[in-house]
Amino acid sequence: MNHEIRMNRLSAQIGFWSAALSVLTLVVYTVCFGFLVTMNPLFMWTNLADYVAYVDQYRSPWPDMARFAIVILAALWVVMLNAVHDYARDEHKILARTALCFGLAFAVLTGAFYFVQISAVRLSLLKGDVAGLEQIVQANPYSALAAMNMLAWSLFLGLASLFAAPIFSGGRVERVLRIAFVLNGIFCLLSIVGYLFEIVVLLFITVNLGTGSALLVITIGLSLLFRKLGWAAG
Repeated sequence: MNHEIRMNRLSAQIGFWSAALSVLTLVVYTVCFGFLVTMNPLFMWTNLADYVAYVDQYRSPWPDMARFAIVILAALWVVMLNAVHDYARDEHKILARTALCFGLAFAVLTGAFYFVQISAVRLSLLKGDVAGLEQIVQANPYSALAAMNMLAWSLFLGLASLFAAPIFSGGRVERVLRIAFVLNGIFCLLSIVGYLFEIVVLLFITVNLGTGSALLVITIGLSLLFRKLGWAAG
């Protein structure tokens, strides 16, 4: 029995739209990040006072737009993995459920982190009420919330990707998805080493380049796959 028969049209449509919108959010994030790094000097964390001065001097909408895109992406990731669960063969359902559980942990942690940045942190900076923000602001790589966010992107996203990878086999799109999920899992887990031992180059390669590229391939691949399955089911 093939996937075209076993996956209903609604699941395929939800999978397609969640994947397609994820592609859009990744593009929005990339554009915002590009504007941010080209229009403003890069800020390296020293202390809260310097960060507040930097924000006041280089205030722009791009950082919060990028953060909001990640909040949306986190929610869409859960929807996509639910569609992947419906797509999976019976013998792979345990892999899909495990990937979904780790994916949900990723979405909750990183979604909460970025929502705090665009709400509590942004409003506090606007009002000049900055007491206690050291352990909350994204710019501080040693803050408690930054570590929580890194846990989401390294361990939970990595495990979700590795458990999802074996689900895909057969056609060219499925093979590309399998490879992309495996590579994303490897990039994510390697980023743990970069974060714990402060290897900035490794973090940039694994998270910014590796995971960013792999997620784009995954979301494009899933949108193509679910669109094909939707046509076959309807």
